[in-house]
Amino acid sequence: MRSNWWKFLGILILIYVMIAGLGFPLKPGITDISPFKVNEGEKVTFIIKGYNSNYSEKDTKAWLKLTNEEVLSAVTFDAVNDTEAAVTFNIPSSVPNNKALNYLTLVVHNNVDGPSILPSAILVKSKKSNEGSWDAWHQSSLTTLSSKPGIQFPYRSILNETIRNTYFHVPLWFSMFILLFASIIYSIKYLLSHNMRYDIISSSLVRAATLFGLLGIITGSIWAKFTWGTFWTTDVKLNMATVAMLIYMASLLLRTNIQDVDRRAKLFASYNIFAFIALIPLVIVIPRLTDSLHPGNGGNPALGGEDMENTMRLVFYPAIIGFTLLGLWIASTLMRYETIKEKWMSK
Repeated sequence: MRSNWWKFLGILILIYVMIAGLGFPLKPGITDISPFKVNEGEKVTFIIKGYNSNYSEKDTKAWLKLTNEEVLSAVTFDAVNDTEAAVTFNIPSSVPNNKALNYLTLVVHNNVDGPSILPSAILVKSKKSNEGSWDAWHQSSLTTLSSKPGIQFPYRSILNETIRNTYFHVPLWFSMFILLFASIIYSIKYLLSHNMRYDIISSSLVRAATLFGLLGIITGSIWAKFTWGTFWTTDVKLNMATVAMLIYMASLLLRTNIQDVDRRAKLFASYNIFAFIALIPLVIVIPRLTDSLHPGNGGNPALGGEDMENTMRLVFYPAIIGFTLLGLWIASTLMRYETIKEKWMSK
């Protein structure tokens, strides 16, 4: 019982991930605003639509933000219902910069929802970008906004509720990398000592990791259907990950087709080291050098504030630990099976 504590810990962590990851609500968000393009000097009424919002609250207000210093307050805020409202702004006749096109961020706030933000919500076309009075942009402030109490996950446009897949799809890949890294350590140990136990440990870790990799591709494909509109795209990271999994699946097929135990172990250990070396550029380096639909590519950090908040980290990091422990449990079961099998075959 004492030796199996880590297995129970892994199960408890994954139960927590399931409950928290699927149970914590999303913060209110703004799904749509129309019209999108307006001209300076116009009085415009925008129709905004929210998610998990309470626009019917009497204290609901809205602002358009150019920068942290240039903020424009709404003239009226008329709620149609909790998730739709008509908001009127007097767009000033001048914009405090020299740009002909300016993207403004929409901020909606009340004491129930806290702040909801839609970056680049509208586009203002400016003909007199550096003329006229800028006073209208400095009459409001966003420093008094209050946050909604309790734990909520961030609302992200397009992702909506599918953001919860972050706690399953991504940790599966992290755990896969951890298991594969452990496997090459034992592959190297085998090549140095020719101890067959190291070969069994290494191959078992690779099998568990490959299972996680395939589950990562499946969960990613389902996620893509709901966010990108298709199960499969030409996205470089998706295709490179598939190539990496094919390399590891080939190593397992190679292992099953070699009868000589020593030769099989040597080839597998050498192939496993090569596969891990190939995995790094395929999944990490190449996607970061090219454009990709995935976050964390084109030089943009995947786990930055734009992609993950601290509330998400409360579930995300435990998910990595939980899936890693589950992978080790699967690998340990495979180790016992292979050990029994080898003893049976040697009789």
